[in-house]
Amino acid sequence: MPRHLLSLFDLTSDEIGALLERGVWLKKMKRSGKEHRPLKGKTLAMVFEKSSTRTRVSFEVAMYDLGGHALNITSEASQLGRGETYEDTASVLSRYVDGIMVRTFEQTRIEKMAKTSQVPVINGLTDLYHPCQALADLMTVTENRGNIRPLHISYIGDGNNMANTWITAAIILGFKLTISTPKGYEPEALVLGKVKQGGYPNITVTSDPEAAFRGVDVINTDTWVSMGQEGAGEKEKKETFHPYQVNSKMLALAKKDAFVLHCLPAHRGEEITDEVMDGPQSRIFDQAENRLHIQKAILEKFMS
Repeated sequence: MPRHLLSLFDLTSDEIGALLERGVWLKKMKRSGKEHRPLKGKTLAMVFEKSSTRTRVSFEVAMYDLGGHALNITSEASQLGRGETYEDTASVLSRYVDGIMVRTFEQTRIEKMAKTSQVPVINGLTDLYHPCQALADLMTVTENRGNIRPLHISYIGDGNNMANTWITAAIILGFKLTISTPKGYEPEALVLGKVKQGGYPNITVTSDPEAAFRGVDVINTDTWVSMGQEGAGEKEKKETFHPYQVNSKMLALAKKDAFVLHCLPAHRGEEITDEVMDGPQSRIFDQAENRLHIQKAILEKFMS
């Protein structure tokens, strides 16, 4: 049976550490101009039910750099758009390709594909988890701070797939994590249930926005309105979230050498201000670049 990456729970602490180290090494290889092509002759099917910039480009370039080839498959241009099941789609694709990356909505969709796929299935994003992004974030943290475990990391904003995934990372790696969201916008109950069941004192979920800044080493944020949630109630939601903005006044509460992450795309002036995003404490575009390098490490591990 193939091994899949549907969430960070599919990796051990040691495996995450090895992927982060490999990502840093692959980044050096890329910048040196040296070839490294362990996936020569292999093909990745990229299934997109949600639009993408970073996920598509980084996975496609990653496959090219590793010697392989990537296919872009949208629901509109495939039989998924006409009602073919996820199980049947994966059964067929996995007879053609060596790996499948999926960017979709409900987690159950990618789980259905993994159930019948004969090749590894990688979660490029679902409404529940975003493991590839979180690994890029962790790689950015290690580049700037080294060992993650002694750090205090925070996430502020909507309790979305990024909040859920940061919680899974803290469960596995043991670093101190503070999640700050407005009441009613907490992370997924399934994920919070794991925290309660496991009794993790290193993880705090609060509605206090200042708690995401006081004395922390790394601050994360994301858009207040996730893809597919636009429309009715958006204006009211933004008003609710205004105290949770990452701005210079709030950032002053953090450690002097703290830095800021954002998985992008950003709505400047909403969840984050220009002076922070473009300021000296931002590592946002380094973080975006690291999607390429950590995904190379993932592809190498799961498809070699």
